[in-house]
Amino acid sequence: MTPTSITETKPEDWRYVSEGGATIVFSYQGPHNVQFSDHVLRLRKIALGSLGNALLNTNTEQPDDPMIAFQENIISKLVPSDFLPSLAVVLLDEEWLRLLVDLHDSDRPAERRQTDQIDVRRKRGVLATDLIGGTPIAMEIKPKWGFLSTEYHLSPETVAPKTTTCRFCMHTSFRMEQGDVGTAYCPLDLFSRDETRVRKALGALWSGWYESGGSLNNLRFFVEGRLAEPDDDYSMQLLTRFFTANESTDAQNLQESFISALTQALIDSLVLPLLSTLQRTLDILDVEGLSKLYTQTSPGFPSDGLGSSVPDPSMEEWEDFVRVYHSDYHSWDHAVPSPEHLRHYLMAYLLSATFKDCSIIIRPRPQPPPTTQVGPFDATIIDMDTKGMDRLGKWEKLDRKIVEHYKSSGRQRRCIDSQRVS
Repeated sequence: MTPTSITETKPEDWRYVSEGGATIVFSYQGPHNVQFSDHVLRLRKIALGSLGNALLNTNTEQPDDPMIAFQENIISKLVPSDFLPSLAVVLLDEEWLRLLVDLHDSDRPAERRQTDQIDVRRKRGVLATDLIGGTPIAMEIKPKWGFLSTEYHLSPETVAPKTTTCRFCMHTSFRMEQGDVGTAYCPLDLFSRDETRVRKALGALWSGWYESGGSLNNLRFFVEGRLAEPDDDYSMQLLTRFFTANESTDAQNLQESFISALTQALIDSLVLPLLSTLQRTLDILDVEGLSKLYTQTSPGFPSDGLGSSVPDPSMEEWEDFVRVYHSDYHSWDHAVPSPEHLRHYLMAYLLSATFKDCSIIIRPRPQPPPTTQVGPFDATIIDMDTKGMDRLGKWEKLDRKIVEHYKSSGRQRRCIDSQRVS
């Protein structure tokens, strides 16, 4: 089947929605079109100023965006299709993309415009299910790490903090020291399936969103297909109307209504337990244990970082890994990992990072009128890009830096991992 071309639409048919570190998203707002209506366009970004010296050859056939193949061949073997958006290839055009940039670059946050831009030389992009349009409200939660490390491979210096305080809370402490906005949110509360703790997590997510002016990205709201900001009266009125069925925009009342609406839905959903299980079983050694195994197995490799000399997995290797994960992987002695399994452990850690960094889009299920009840909700997991081996060394250094800072700070937050198997 020949992919659809983006030139069947006009750049002005698309509206800026949001962006992350690697991609930017636009929502189709033009005349009804079977291929494009109810879809968003995901485009790859590139560092500002690097278009002129990058190596991408626009005269040769470019492969599909790896996100599509990775979801079809790998993620779909680990996550039920009900929790995944549909993804399809769309053919791009440089002149069309440049017009899109001219129209919408001013809609992007200033800090993003200063660091990166749309890669207009790309010949293929991604069309995905529009999860924020066609609904009065959609919420994006980035839950992050949903487990505590096991002690098997931790050093005497790190075992206490890593088995007591979750990675996210330690990282938050580190970021606050660097001047970033803080948050009281702990992912383990959200993953707990305990009503009191889930309510606490949702309250902290709301407070972080509201008090940061929407800059913290662990919780985001979209109303009428647009990113909502807490200092925008119209956005707050729409959120109030949805959650409270009245016009009073009292922030505390709205926060309580949001917590009450989402708590049971998250407790009942299978999405969070699934993510927690995938994260903890794939990151079974902790980056410390992975580094020890790498050093033990590869003494002759260059000493410039974990995984530095290891090529990225091919799609065939990823497919083989998933087969191993569903069969032999869980019977291995992870307390004493075998050197022959090094590559599988490296790939497992990369895949765990994908699930640690993903987001969940939560939207109300359509209800027949008249209805005044909020919910039920559907949940979809997005942003599941593959990670590269070259990031392992950076993650190892960051892990060491975060834990060292946390120990020296004197903080002792206790995070409870209720899903941990003793």
